[in-house]
Amino acid sequence: MSVRAMGVLCQARNLARLGGVFRQNRIPAAAAVQTFAPRLHQSHTGLSFRRFATESKEAAQGTVDKHEFQAETRQLLDIVARSLYSDHEVFVRELISNASDALEKFRYTSLSDSGTNLAGKDRPLEIRITTDKPLMQLIIQDTGIGMTKEELVSNLGTIARSGSKQFLEQMKVNQQNATSEASSNIIGQFGVGFYSAFIVANKVEVYTRAATPDAVGLRWSTDGSGTYEIEEVSDVELGTKIVLHLKTDCREYADEDRIKAVIKKYSNFVGSPILLNGKQANEIKPLWLLDPQSISQEQHHDFYRFISNSFDVPRFTLHYKADVPLSIHALLYFPEGKPGLFEMSRDGSTGVALYTRKVLIQSKTENLLPKWLRFVKGVVDSEDIPLNLSRELLQNSSLIRKLSSVISTRVIRFLQERAKKQPEDYETFYRDYGLFLKEGIVTSSDPSEKEEIAKLLRFESSKSESSSGRMSLEEYYNAVPADQQNIYYLAAPNRVLAESSPYYESLKKRNELVLFCYEPYDELVLMQLGKFKSKNLVSVEKEMRQESKETAATTDYGEGSLLRSELDQLIPWLEDELKGQVIKVKPTSRLDTHPCVITVEEMAAARHFIRTQSHQVPEQNRFALLQPELEINPKHPIIKKLNKLRDSDKELAQLITKQLFANAMVGAGLAEDPRMLLTNMNTLLSRALEKY
Repeated sequence: MSVRAMGVLCQARNLARLGGVFRQNRIPAAAAVQTFAPRLHQSHTGLSFRRFATESKEAAQGTVDKHEFQAETRQLLDIVARSLYSDHEVFVRELISNASDALEKFRYTSLSDSGTNLAGKDRPLEIRITTDKPLMQLIIQDTGIGMTKEELVSNLGTIARSGSKQFLEQMKVNQQNATSEASSNIIGQFGVGFYSAFIVANKVEVYTRAATPDAVGLRWSTDGSGTYEIEEVSDVELGTKIVLHLKTDCREYADEDRIKAVIKKYSNFVGSPILLNGKQANEIKPLWLLDPQSISQEQHHDFYRFISNSFDVPRFTLHYKADVPLSIHALLYFPEGKPGLFEMSRDGSTGVALYTRKVLIQSKTENLLPKWLRFVKGVVDSEDIPLNLSRELLQNSSLIRKLSSVISTRVIRFLQERAKKQPEDYETFYRDYGLFLKEGIVTSSDPSEKEEIAKLLRFESSKSESSSGRMSLEEYYNAVPADQQNIYYLAAPNRVLAESSPYYESLKKRNELVLFCYEPYDELVLMQLGKFKSKNLVSVEKEMRQESKETAATTDYGEGSLLRSELDQLIPWLEDELKGQVIKVKPTSRLDTHPCVITVEEMAAARHFIRTQSHQVPEQNRFALLQPELEINPKHPIIKKLNKLRDSDKELAQLITKQLFANAMVGAGLAEDPRMLLTNMNTLLSRALEKY
């Protein structure tokens, strides 16, 4: 800063101090200006007092009235400035909201019976914001309803008294059927938003003139010390102008780009134009409040990119309005692109912004949608949202849960509709985002919601020819006989392994319909779901173990099988060789091409344990927890040869037994590390090649 400029500022500060002395002695402010302005102008031509006069053309008239705030003001302003708002920048949102309310009040009054006498009815209704870096000032002006002296005292002189709230109450008294549109556009609720200015300002001036005939211009000012002053001034425009004298550490708010960013974040959808240094700063329309039929695809694309900060386009768009049980306007988008790493993590935030009456409350709102819907982008606007005093935090958790439930239910129903009306598009969506739906089933505590989400799942089946023929649980339910109690599923890495699985052989013979689950977590999801409609969801491994219990007394294992007497000798020998690894060995008639198979009580839970926790448990304890049973196929050549080798070559029989058990564990997905097979396998191969 130059020496000349510093001198001007010092003179200005001295003038301000002397102005305070003049006011204390009730000397008209105009006299003070008349006395000292010529000296300042003569001392510093170029940067003269005339510059300050052009910034504020209003001139004082008459005497200054000093008032005290009707509250413990200093303490309250400290609370507002330090505790009530979590982020300094929200003061811009609060003051713009107040300005918007003033414009809405003018609109409503001009259309009512009392509006015939309003002054300046044809003037443009807009919010004007001016930044001044050299003076460290921020000016926010509206061309709305303005205030009388009495309203200045009651609205600004009393903290936590909402003029907007009183206006709405008066609307109800004057007109029982007042338009909901008028009331829904009024934002203010608590009467503290104006005082958020003291977060960044050490002095606030308000110039206002009511939009009534013969109304006088007024200047209200305070430094927040406990008193405020009101005086009549000339050349005040209709409406209200707020001049913030910024604190040194808050000078950033005198920068145009900083204010533009705050407007874009919080107030981009305020209904009236916001002009920042003469240029409109809020050009994007609040699409969620418009008629869905009037919105073009290009508008949706632009709006989606704006709220999601992404460059793709939405795959699906859900635009709906509800009045019961809550007032909701929602515009939700389902991304076309694949989910990113942050979305895959449950620690990531949700992508839905919460608005009330077009003003942003939270850009990433926790609990508005469940975590499993964190990939959804969009806006929810509700007048029924209970906010705390700072309009940043939500209150009444039961109402928020209700709002979340309503939106979640609508999203699920929308996806069900897309699955029916756009099956190919939904199939692509499911490939990218099916994991989130499965997460919803695992994490939801509501059984009915679980079942609704389950209708969105898709699986290949034993009767589909390829991955293009995925089947829903609803289709499975309708395809099998009504008296069939179970829905069967098989977990395997791919279709080839599923069709060749030993667990599938018996069901394949019976031509049973089986769902193939290729993802490691699919069986956990279905186990968590438990039922779909009236049918149990049962893994083929569990079905095999249950049937083995029911047919334990079977003696006929098919043509060419070992005799019962031979089995009575073989089974104890196998149990002894595999002691500590299996709890039981038994014959089965359910196998055809496989020599043996491992069964456990809950195969999905067992596999999950092996993948996530088995490394923490010693091997002996691991088998004790799993309690695997080995079921052998008495007619398989390997089993019959093994029975003979027990007597002729015990060492080879032992090697084969270990290998059969290891193979069965790998086939069941219960081997902690399949590489452990190699040692025994190499030894077995060496024995097999000894004769050559």
